[in-house]
Amino acid sequence: MIKQVKFVSIPVEDQDRALDFYTEKLGFTIITDQPFDDKQRWIELRVPKAETRVVLFTTEEDKNRVGSFMNMSFTCDDLEKTYQELKKRGVEFENPPKQEPWGKFAIFRDSEGNRFVLGD
Repeated sequence: MIKQVKFVSIPVEDQDRALDFYTEKLGFTIITDQPFDDKQRWIELRVPKAETRVVLFTTEEDKNRVGSFMNMSFTCDDLEKTYQELKKRGVEFENPPKQEPWGKFAIFRDSEGNRFVLGD
């Protein structure tokens, strides 16, 4: 039976720029960075203190997804603290943390323009 999601692929235009963003600004760690074909590398990263992984890889057919709203969200223990820390590292947020009836969240952009929800 299925037991977990292994990774989620994040569409990127520039793998080096994206790798810098995810490791330096978000603090993800590199699991794999190796050649995939003559155009790209397979870059797999781990979210700190989690089993969750993301892959910075985009097929030719999915290039139009770069810079879109990602159908996934990240969570943290303290949204205000994480928001302030990531802003200091240069992460661009569309809004400060906002309370809604269903929860508190903020939306940020990665180096490729992809948008993600961050909540607590």
